[in-house]
Amino acid sequence: MGIIMCTAATYKTKDFYFGRTLDYEFSYGEEVTITPRNYPFHFVDMGNICTHYAMIGIAHVTQDYPLYYDAINEKGLGIAGLNFVGNAVYCEKKEGKDNIAQFEFIPWILSQCSTVKEVRKLIDNVNLCNIPFNDTLPVAQLHWIITDSEETITVEAVKSGIMIYENPVGVLTNNPPFNMQMFGLNNYMCLSTKSPQDTFAAGLHLEQYSRGMGAIGLPGDLSSESRFVRAAFIKMNSVSGEGEKESVSQFFHILNSVDQQRGCCDLGDGKYEFTIYTSCCNINKGIYYYTAYDNHQITAVDMCRENLNCRRLIRYPLIKEEQIRMQN
Repeated sequence: MGIIMCTAATYKTKDFYFGRTLDYEFSYGEEVTITPRNYPFHFVDMGNICTHYAMIGIAHVTQDYPLYYDAINEKGLGIAGLNFVGNAVYCEKKEGKDNIAQFEFIPWILSQCSTVKEVRKLIDNVNLCNIPFNDTLPVAQLHWIITDSEETITVEAVKSGIMIYENPVGVLTNNPPFNMQMFGLNNYMCLSTKSPQDTFAAGLHLEQYSRGMGAIGLPGDLSSESRFVRAAFIKMNSVSGEGEKESVSQFFHILNSVDQQRGCCDLGDGKYEFTIYTSCCNINKGIYYYTAYDNHQITAVDMCRENLNCRRLIRYPLIKEEQIRMQN
């Protein structure tokens, strides 16, 4: 895949929610994909895992293998891979390490771990390898946000090794590296949801002429660093009810603040980057909600309604056409 831009976020009310946008110029035919407990994962260097936690997420399925973009498992652990071009560094195989191909990282984690604490222990011995899935799908340069209802981390494989960062804002975009994304928030410490105070200069009286002026300076462009600031500010100041519908609705409002509209990011040759899908997962209940660029209706797939003890993938193509409800 090329330079895919995206934003991921977490949100907590009564339950815990996790999701992302996927921004690109075309779709790979991704589907909501449930991997049941007895689907056999065949790892390039680590043998087989034939029984594991069930998981649900968005994946490009090829050769009956789910290449997950983001997913949660039945234990309440979520992970999303976001583009990290120019910074991600993967290695050759190393003796004595768990050699995991980049495309295997999400199933390796979700099949075995139920908490971020367990993820930390598993990653201690992981060596992320520069192994493509096949000749037509090269290695994607990614970093990952991993979360449960208690803790969120960012994982980056860089030149100096695998870095694990605490993620106190529960947001991730693309470049720069996560520690630099967090440092950049210092430039916006004056932003507020409250009305601003006049501190411009002594002896000069300035007046508020609009609501929302406390957030003047919040970046509105589509760059990854600006999207990080915008999503962090909106998510961390977000208020909603505790119910499922209210929480899910609010989560989509948070990520809709970083939507990419077709035409605003011109890639040349008539290609434009846009938000292909936006997801919201209730990781406590195993429900995957999504919208698509041309379908604003929220669609849900509940993995607990499926037979999670079978061996075959359960796949639901995204509903992409707009669903308009006529009221008269």
